Amino acid sequence: MPDLNLILNIIFTFVVFYYFLINTVYLIVLFLSILQINRMKKHRYTFDLDQAFKFRLLPPLSIILPAYNEEKTIVESVTSLLFIKYPSYELLVVNDGSKDNTMQVLIDSFNLIRTDYVFRRSIDTEEVRGIYISREYRSLMVIDKNNGGKADALNAGINISRYPYFCAIDADSILGEDALARLIIPFVHDPLRTIAVGGIVKAANGSDIEKGRLVMERLTKNPLVIFQTIEYARSFFMGRMGLSVINSLLIISGAFGLFRKEDVLKVAGYKRKSLGEDMLLVVSLHKQKLRERKPYRISFLHDTVCWTEIPSDLKTLKKQRIRWQMGLLESIKENR
Repeated sequence: MPDLNLILNIIFTFVVFYYFLINTVYLIVLFLSILQINRMKKHRYTFDLDQAFKFRLLPPLSIILPAYNEEKTIVESVTSLLFIKYPSYELLVVNDGSKDNTMQVLIDSFNLIRTDYVFRRSIDTEEVRGIYISREYRSLMVIDKNNGGKADALNAGINISRYPYFCAIDADSILGEDALARLIIPFVHDPLRTIAVGGIVKAANGSDIEKGRLVMERLTKNPLVIFQTIEYARSFFMGRMGLSVINSLLIISGAFGLFRKEDVLKVAGYKRKSLGEDMLLVVSLHKQKLRERKPYRISFLHDTVCWTEIPSDLKTLKKQRIRWQMGLLESIKENR
């Protein structure tokens, strides 16, 4: 019978080795993050956004906003996106078969009319029931479709979008004034290799929000939100920033990400009925480019900010984390 002390020593050695190994990896990623932030600060001053706006140097892009049962907040969300600081863009709101009055609220609030818009169905989606344009806002288009989930709604938006880049955001996301202009910079600097870019997501809980715009950023007193805020900061600054340096970023937040449409179409868009569609898409992009044996970049920027409401109670937090972990397991299973 094995000696108990020997077994305990083996277990202890393994735990200590694992502890030092994982913390060494964290230190390396942290070091890479610091180097990348300093490098980006230098590059930031070499790119003049004012000149880019003046001479229209930024490429046009599509913003895709999936909406499901959002009748109470959809007008505020859409209005805020209609006045973002970007020279040329279209806003595609995808009503994913809402059971409330989301569609009617959009029609009444933005003076929508139905149009016979012809598009190529590059990605298979649920049926599109109608496409509407606004008499007041030329950049706004609303897509009414049967319910198929967030991934399906995003795919419908990709099919109908006109521009070579698209930004996928959540209905409750609040973009910084120049967030899109900064997010597109890697595509401008390196248009041939850059295929996707992610940005920072911050907690909007406790902040002052007026008409869909963040007026004053504040930290809530809810300890659960404070812990998550610290976790988000560690994840973005110490994790994703460092991983992007070695082109190993495996996820771009579904609340705020910019993609090159051509490459997303090659992998058939977002996977429908998935719990982790954002991670699956990024991993699929990696696999596609590795198969093509072409140089590519999936980047992360620390100075492009999006705010969103995060769980403020344990029940909601539990549901969110279970969904995240199930999405991670699904991504691992699909790409093993």
